[in-house]
Amino acid sequence: MPYAVNAMPRRRSLTPDQLAAAALAVIDRDGLAGLSMRAVAQEIGMSTMALYRYVDDRGELEQLVIELVLSTVDTGPPGTASSWYERIEVMVGRLRGVVGAHPWIVPLIIAHRHQSVAVLRWSETVVAILAEAGLDGRDRVVALRCLLAYVVGAIQLEHLGPLAGPGTQVIADRGEFPQLSETARQAGGVGPGEEFDGGLAMLLRGMANGR
Repeated sequence: MPYAVNAMPRRRSLTPDQLAAAALAVIDRDGLAGLSMRAVAQEIGMSTMALYRYVDDRGELEQLVIELVLSTVDTGPPGTASSWYERIEVMVGRLRGVVGAHPWIVPLIIAHRHQSVAVLRWSETVVAILAEAGLDGRDRVVALRCLLAYVVGAIQLEHLGPLAGPGTQVIADRGEFPQLSETARQAGGVGPGEEFDGGLAMLLRGMANGR
């Protein structure tokens, strides 16, 4: 009589997007500090050791998250009928709209921007617009860095220290800094959109004047 053979459970096969989605869920729920191989494995429902069949370490998970999120950014050139100024506004707005929905990933964008195909595609389109605007050489380098710094910095400030937050009121009450206190009192009426768009407009005007 032949021996009975117990069927072994089949290994679960995961795609990079599924791994990234699980890691993103952990980040959105627990913040970037909560991201670990163990946390992602629990999110998926597998052992931590099993997760290592798919990625080598947390750094690889971070890269997958960045590509998953930023792959939804429209990196195509905006309509050429508009001015370079308006096209840059469109490109920056696209990036802000996607990243703003997952603000905890901002440090990952900074850390992995050189490896991210999505960031490079966005940057390529922006650089082409800046070139059409007459910026070249070092000016174009600085302009691209300024735009990236503005987007990621503004999103972090909006997320961690919004104008409508208690920190602004603390500054408004500091009588030993009269100019800063008065500015903080005005800040209460500035919404996130006005703050972001106004700052971007100032930055772009500076680029236009400095050509």
